[in-house]
Amino acid sequence: MYLLGYDSGTSSVKASLLDVQTGKVVASVVAPEFEMAIDSPHIGWAEQSPDLWWGNLKLATKKLLEISKVAAVDIKAIGISYQMHGLVCVDRNMDVVRPSIIWCDSRAVEIGERAAAALGKDKCMSELLNCPGNFTASKLRWVIENEPEQFEKIHKVMLPGDWLVMKMTGNVTTTETGLSEMTLWNFAEKKPAEFLMDYYGFASELLPDIVPVFGLQGLLTSCAAEELGLNVGTPITYRAGDQPNNAMSLNVFNPGEVAATAGTSGVVYGINDNAVSDPQSRVNVFLHVNNTDEAARNGTLLCINGTGRLNSWLKCNIGGRLSYEEMNDLAERVSVGSNGLVILPFGNGAERTLNNRNIGASFHNLDLNIHDMGHILRAGQEGIVFAMNYGIDIMKAMGIGINTVRAGKANMFLSPVFASTFASVTGATVELYDTDGSQGACRGAGIGAGIYAGSREAFAALNKIEVIEPNEQSKDQYMEAYGKWHETLNACI
Repeated sequence: MYLLGYDSGTSSVKASLLDVQTGKVVASVVAPEFEMAIDSPHIGWAEQSPDLWWGNLKLATKKLLEISKVAAVDIKAIGISYQMHGLVCVDRNMDVVRPSIIWCDSRAVEIGERAAAALGKDKCMSELLNCPGNFTASKLRWVIENEPEQFEKIHKVMLPGDWLVMKMTGNVTTTETGLSEMTLWNFAEKKPAEFLMDYYGFASELLPDIVPVFGLQGLLTSCAAEELGLNVGTPITYRAGDQPNNAMSLNVFNPGEVAATAGTSGVVYGINDNAVSDPQSRVNVFLHVNNTDEAARNGTLLCINGTGRLNSWLKCNIGGRLSYEEMNDLAERVSVGSNGLVILPFGNGAERTLNNRNIGASFHNLDLNIHDMGHILRAGQEGIVFAMNYGIDIMKAMGIGINTVRAGKANMFLSPVFASTFASVTGATVELYDTDGSQGACRGAGIGAGIYAGSREAFAALNKIEVIEPNEQSKDQYMEAYGKWHETLNACI
């Protein structure tokens, strides 16, 4: 008996198969081989065609079945993780009306700011726990204002994961957690945020039906089964945005537990059971995957857009033929602080921690007689950690403790420089696990299908592979470097 998990991200689709009996992953694949393109017709815009996600999901499934030799009939449930905050619009035939406006698109920032001013920031923060900002609801308002002929065609609006579930099952659904990602969930009234929809000028009929995060999302249709090479009627039993799912993948469910990831973006995600928020909405609050009316579970999310995106840019434009492993080796040869070189890792859209400013990525204090490739690579990794710590300071001010942070040993956490800098600057013990978003989606599907009795059983085989403690001997050097970085940031905002 097997579980199939998909993690449909901005750069790729990852798929994994998990053996229920052993709790181990038998195969994982990624498609495409190189990163999916992001279209940017104007500065600050970021779009992708949903067909791109579906095409790579099909490719990943085909590769997975070929590698694993698992029969489709033995796959008992499917789970889906997806890139958050994107806007997908479909007409009555369920055809996509326009390309998806994805999470790192900045075009709706001003719209969100106008909404907060008009509705009152206190109301937004007490009921949405966020300002409308640049989230999905504001993106839809942009379509209303700028593409009225397209808006007239819209029958339903969805998140990227909702659209994938629709392609698989024919059902147009979302979750309460998903609505909170759109800033369309009223935490005070525990229902969709009608006041924001009224202000933005669209009806609640545009929203999909609500289903649980864990539970039946629908059954695989004959058409989808044929395209994917899977069995007709296979149930989809779990769906969550990538960051709540990443936390769930690390068995982070309860208040005081914290997860982190450093892929395309860098995220720290802490669980609490009360309606606390940042007054400036620089970090955001969403319903966690296991939230219920009886036991509130909210996820406070810090996001830095330019994390892995900066590292990828350095590889493509400066690193040349170097692999990521070789880049990490060069960075490790340089001392803490990169000899005064400072890199601000922004430049992938407006940053919430900077009050929705888009200040771009930048190099500071570059000395052509001192700094070489290793300095640039280390300064890039340090700059990413420093940007994340800048946001962690906001979370700490909200009363969220950051003592132990769980992360998958993947992406930036594969770098010893990054992991050690993260632990030393934040002061947190970092626990690295052998897991990822697609594996988490497998376990979520098992919980949702009732194959696992609960999270304890689902995560019994989760393997902790490394623990990184703060480097107390070098703490002063790390904090001096962070201070210089912080000073540079203040001069740029």
